[in-house]
Amino acid sequence: MGKRRVVVTGLGCLTPIGNTIAEYFKALDEGVSGAGPITRFDAAKFKTRFACEVKNFNPQDFMNIKEVRKTDRYCQFATIASDQAIEDCAMDMEKIDKTRVGVILGSGVGGIETMSTDMIEFAQSDWEPRFTPFLIPKMIADIASGLVSIKYGFMGPNYTTVSACASSSHAIHNAFNLIKYDEADVMIAGGAEAAITIPGVGGFNAAKALSTRNEDPATASRPFDLDRDGFVLGEGAAVLVLEEYEHAKARGAKIYAEIKGCGISADAYHITAPHPEGKGAILAMKAAIKCAEIQPDEIDYINVHGTSTKLGDIAELKAIKEVFGDAAYALNISSTKSMTGHLLGAAGAAETLACIHAICDGIIPPTINHFTDDPDIDPKFNLTFNKPQHREVRNALNNTFGFGGHNSCLIIGQVD
Repeated sequence: MGKRRVVVTGLGCLTPIGNTIAEYFKALDEGVSGAGPITRFDAAKFKTRFACEVKNFNPQDFMNIKEVRKTDRYCQFATIASDQAIEDCAMDMEKIDKTRVGVILGSGVGGIETMSTDMIEFAQSDWEPRFTPFLIPKMIADIASGLVSIKYGFMGPNYTTVSACASSSHAIHNAFNLIKYDEADVMIAGGAEAAITIPGVGGFNAAKALSTRNEDPATASRPFDLDRDGFVLGEGAAVLVLEEYEHAKARGAKIYAEIKGCGISADAYHITAPHPEGKGAILAMKAAIKCAEIQPDEIDYINVHGTSTKLGDIAELKAIKEVFGDAAYALNISSTKSMTGHLLGAAGAAETLACIHAICDGIIPPTINHFTDDPDIDPKFNLTFNKPQHREVRNALNNTFGFGGHNSCLIIGQVD
């Protein structure tokens, strides 16, 4: 079997800084912060009272009231972003072989809002079990992939990936391999999350993972800054249409970029903390470079995991220096979580979109909210602080690392 190449032919998203691809890319270029006071529930008693919520979102603008009632917020995000991507790729639904089209949409926790709402209502009731009949299908993490499949009649591989913050990167990785090894011609891949909820914020607060900069939410996500104090919780969805190269060419598809390589690994170290020397990250980056059959100095941009935690930011830069050597200083590096917050299971796909923007438009999105240099960070790194930079990007690397030590790295590049 000849090598099957995998390209990107459709894009869709709902993010805290834009509800379409055009809005998202424009906000990245302008360094917009998506953080603000939490509106999803009364957060007055919480240590953290802000997050990066999706703005101006009414699900009834996209689906009827019956569908809204049957779906959790994360599912609504996933299906709407999928609709955008499928429309963007301009497939002829009458001609496409739907048995060769699959869907993999990752999520870290699935319908946590539905679960928590029903449990709170149960606890406050007279203890009669009055649950919605849609509780289970609204809650389970795989239902988003199922809903997209049902809506469009896609009968190819269909499941979800659950690996915390690496979930949507693992979804793209799996979709890449399914096309590469001829189990599908087209895959809808990405992820969605809607964890700005009472247990979401409460749980991350208890783990001391979130920033508590309540007096200034817009500058709270500060990757690589000396005064960073944790990540900012985000929500949203990002979806890509991946397609076999010859299949895309044959139908005259618009091609944005090529998925060239993927690498995965485990830290095997701690349930929440990264390996301090970045050993798992090193393995995943090296595996992605090997898979892409390129050299490290052929990568121009890294969209880092960069969550704005004391341990994580340092460990990731150590790993990059180990993999790239002195070539690390020629790279542009940035964390778009400084703008979007941390989209958890949707983060990898959202940041893959940022990489595609850099490749297609030659614009490196900035790491905003940098005020004070951290003396523990090598100043020779170009961390693209505060303003976008322009350069040709031949290949970009996207790093995503999840609680439990799950690591996934993707290499996206220009189509040769």
